[in-house]
Amino acid sequence: MTDKEYNECVKMYADNVYRFILKNLKHTANAEDVVQSSFQALWEQRTEVDYDRSRSLLFTIAYRKMIDHIRKYKRMVYEESMGNYDRGTEQGNRNLKEVLNRALERLDDTKRSLVLLKDYEGYSYEEIGGITGLSASQVKVYLHRARLQLKDYLVKIENVL
Repeated sequence: MTDKEYNECVKMYADNVYRFILKNLKHTANAEDVVQSSFQALWEQRTEVDYDRSRSLLFTIAYRKMIDHIRKYKRMVYEESMGNYDRGTEQGNRNLKEVLNRALERLDDTKRSLVLLKDYEGYSYEEIGGITGLSASQVKVYLHRARLQLKDYLVKIENVL
């Protein structure tokens, strides 16, 4: 990958990587640190990276750095909410986002990451497997279980109101 291609990669994927990490970590400063270190790692490997595979490699690096961060801080509870993230939306949309965020928080880290990679970022099962180190069939099983957990939470009226 050339320097120009690296800069294009930053422009094209920085927001997606940041959004993915922020949804998982729920803390702006930590998400920024993970994203920054991910792009730094990609920069250091740029001469060995094929530009066409840079998106997948970038998400793989970011995912692994996020897992390292979570392990390092042993499941810290983050107090900063996503309030600034959805500023300017209507009250109904904000409530729906809050319900969905609460439902996602109930999932374990692996399942939450899989749901975000598949449903928010649009990766294929094989790509997710490459990012997370799971096989495509494991990804399908874990995603199915995660979606069942989300469904069980979301269909209860007391969770939505």
